[in-house]
Amino acid sequence: MSQTFETLTVQVQEPFLTVTLDRPEVRNAMNQQMIAELRRVFTNLHKTREIRAVVIRGTDGMFCAGGDLKEMQAAYAHKDAESGQQTRDFDGLLRTVNSAPQVVITQVEGVAMGGGFGLVCVSDIAIAAEDTIFGLPEVRLGIVPALISPYVIQRVGLTTARRLMLTGARFDGIEAAKYGLIHEVCPPDEVEERVQIALADIRECAPGAIAACKRLLFEIVDSDFNATAQYRADLLDELRRKPEGQEGMLAFIRKSKPKWARTEEKPGNGNDQAEANLDPHDTRF
Repeated sequence: MSQTFETLTVQVQEPFLTVTLDRPEVRNAMNQQMIAELRRVFTNLHKTREIRAVVIRGTDGMFCAGGDLKEMQAAYAHKDAESGQQTRDFDGLLRTVNSAPQVVITQVEGVAMGGGFGLVCVSDIAIAAEDTIFGLPEVRLGIVPALISPYVIQRVGLTTARRLMLTGARFDGIEAAKYGLIHEVCPPDEVEERVQIALADIRECAPGAIAACKRLLFEIVDSDFNATAQYRADLLDELRRKPEGQEGMLAFIRKSKPKWARTEEKPGNGNDQAEANLDPHDTRF
């Protein structure tokens, strides 16, 4: 199933979803419409566990050149009342993608600048072509990467972030892997294959456990071990008792595959409470 938006193409092939940024005439730069559409997709993904992974990619072998500077400059030059809303909407998008209960994969090719760089930083797995050009050019434009800055620092560390943000320097996928910005770098003709390998790994993972693991990561990242001890113990006990945990452990003991790893069966969520379903004809996506 494929749903076409004004600026995106969204394809569902359960348990995966692919979101393609589709403004090739501006190297998939994000305008207000694209930001709104991306936020709509990811907001709805928070309501489902039937989708386990989301791939974000760009059309024509280009990931994202950043924000739409023509739209941005015009809005602020004319003191457009909507200009502040643009800022808030993009910040909301970053938060929504970052906290998605699915594994978010960025398939990075061509360019990943500014806001596109930010999308890479809020993904769980980033796979890039070695000739991809990355950069934070904001200081060369008289502005700063304010909204994406927390995610950039968390991703590459303060020392590297200082150099990249203060110089606007461009670098390729090989350097991006050294910085820890991306997880895998490969020749351009292998990117799609590497993404499929990652998806095959995710197919083996339980949807409820993926969502719980995402929550766990953000709960403990900046907390003292002792402060989260009870939370971590309770979470593990809870998941062991749930149908998904019981099935997974029994399948391992029996040397069989749990239902979520069997391609012939539609994966369930393994939770006691019903989750929202993705109808293939649901125009929300």
